[in-house]
Amino acid sequence: MKKENPHTIHNHQPHNSHDNHQHHDDAHYAGHGSSHDPREDHARHGPEHGTHVDHTGHEQMFRNRFWVSLILSIPALIFSPTLQGWLGFTAPTFPGSQWITPIFSVVVFLYGGLPFLQMSVPELRNRQPGMMTLISLAIGVALAYSVATLFIPTGAGFFWELVTLIDVMLLGHWIEMRSVRQASSALDELAKLMPDTAELILPDGSTKVVTVCELRMDNLLLVRPGASIPADGEVEEGESDVNESMITGESMPVRKQPGDKVIAGTINGDGSLRVRVNAIGDQTALAGIMRLVEQAQQSKSNTQLLADKAAGWLFYAALGVAALTAITWTVAVGFNVDVIARVATVLVIACPHALGLAIPLVVAITTSIGANNGILVRDRLALEHAREIDTVIFDKTGTLTSGEFGVVGISVAVGWDEDQALALTSAIERDSEHMVALGIRRTADKRQLSLPAVSNFEAIKGRGVRATSNGYVVHVGGPRLLEMLEIEPPETVAHFRDEASTKGWSVVYLVQDKRVVAGFALADVIRPESHATVQRLHEMGIEVAMLTGDSKAVAKNVAEELGIDHYFAEVLPEHKDLKVAQLQSQGKRVAMVGDGVNDAPALTRADVGIAIGSGTDVAVESAGIILVKSNPLDVVKVIQLSRASYRKMIENLIWATGYNVIALPLAAGILAPIGVLLSPAVGALLMSLSTVIVAINAQSLRQVKI
Repeated sequence: MKKENPHTIHNHQPHNSHDNHQHHDDAHYAGHGSSHDPREDHARHGPEHGTHVDHTGHEQMFRNRFWVSLILSIPALIFSPTLQGWLGFTAPTFPGSQWITPIFSVVVFLYGGLPFLQMSVPELRNRQPGMMTLISLAIGVALAYSVATLFIPTGAGFFWELVTLIDVMLLGHWIEMRSVRQASSALDELAKLMPDTAELILPDGSTKVVTVCELRMDNLLLVRPGASIPADGEVEEGESDVNESMITGESMPVRKQPGDKVIAGTINGDGSLRVRVNAIGDQTALAGIMRLVEQAQQSKSNTQLLADKAAGWLFYAALGVAALTAITWTVAVGFNVDVIARVATVLVIACPHALGLAIPLVVAITTSIGANNGILVRDRLALEHAREIDTVIFDKTGTLTSGEFGVVGISVAVGWDEDQALALTSAIERDSEHMVALGIRRTADKRQLSLPAVSNFEAIKGRGVRATSNGYVVHVGGPRLLEMLEIEPPETVAHFRDEASTKGWSVVYLVQDKRVVAGFALADVIRPESHATVQRLHEMGIEVAMLTGDSKAVAKNVAEELGIDHYFAEVLPEHKDLKVAQLQSQGKRVAMVGDGVNDAPALTRADVGIAIGSGTDVAVESAGIILVKSNPLDVVKVIQLSRASYRKMIENLIWATGYNVIALPLAAGILAPIGVLLSPAVGALLMSLSTVIVAINAQSLRQVKI
């Protein structure tokens, strides 16, 4: 396997601190519900534990050799007597012009054909002849026979067929390599989550910036607002909301205070934390996720292309027909140069150009169609397998839901209307960057509400905020605010609160003159397209499941609203991977749709990994298919496109190999007794015709509606 380059360590850009413009303490929402860098581990040991292969070198090699070989082929084709006779033109003649086609053909063989000869060696060594062996056989026989015809008058050689065959095969493999480029780059994106440096607190209380690889167990770190946490540890001092969604899948920031655990790679909120390191290197949760991704990648390493299998069968068929041809003609007319010509014809035309393009052409067109429909195909095998999917697992946050909090319900006291209460609450929360405050403002903006004037703003630590509006004292906060004010909501708002609680929703209260006048339920908003997605998949006979790190109440509510068949709540990253493996062990063909780092192992383990394009980079790199428009309904399009493209692949393989069913017997001379004998030139013409048919059939895929 090709040795990996060490991963480049990138600075992770932390969330911006909002200290300069956040005017109150977000704690008022608390009542709602030997040391080394793991990236260096992977750089050193990744190749030993997985199949994290870089195809970029192969892609560049095939691309460069294709263009050079194509240019070198032009003189060989122009001066080919066969093509001149077919096309009715005469190339310029000069001393030595008869050697141009042979010389340029040999150069193309040595430059463009050599990689196929080299790559056929492992196939022969493993006794599994495939496309490379078949190509090598064809170009080798074509060259040997053609060179022989220069010195022995046995008829025209195969020089022009040789160069075009090499050119087409280089083009096909260039297209193929481009379609699978960097299929295993998820580990690079995981490494980017870790910051390069940490702020170490020294015994005298001062701080020192050190690299992450210098950290030791029990080091005390200062994590400033908005910074990425550099190591797993325990909070010793400070309080803050930490965004763990990229690791745990929990959509709401998690409140951290002394004694709580924090995870490397997660993002600190607006408070400062002092963290005691208790896990480094391989022991961190992020390193564990990286290992899971590597293991999942390795589980796919033995997949075989259908075209390779067809090439293997055709290799044995060609050898068998060639041997039978030699024996039959030797018995019939004796051994002579005509027998050699007949055998050479069989072996050369056994490798049609069409077989080398049958799959790559469809893949290239499918990729184009997908891109036009918001579907980016990174791994052709993922698209091929999508047609077999019978179970689709969706991550909740950011996939079925928007990943952004919004107001999903409002209850108001007598004398108030929803827009009036929402506008006042939004005005008070206008400077907060907390997810709940953002959700309130976002909902008010969608309703295009005019906000009232607010003055005398004051934050109440751990409770909420207080302000004055229109001569009234107004409070906004959660349950702790009501405890401080020693008030209870009216019956309608209390009933609303109880219902929201059963669904896992957060509730914020608006209080005016110590009277609760409104309650707002906030939750991760379900995407409008999610309902249609589940319905369409059910119509296609596909089961729908949901994985989430959120609570059971939240998961149950979303699943019931969307009509999802199965849901799994409070699932940790490693358990997401196991859920996929568990379904696969039951014989199910599973597609995983997600958008977060915590989904990376499951995306890679699944038969088909589909990433929402707006998700984190690592999810995109772990998936074979990316939904660029971040629309879950495009999952249906993926399956439809997979089925259509697979039909075209099979049709093309039938055309490409079916040509041999006719051409090989004719080349062998099966109809010679009645005067029908396939000449090398006609065989080459049929070969080209097969290629044209495959190309036209692949283009017809563009007419498919998805």
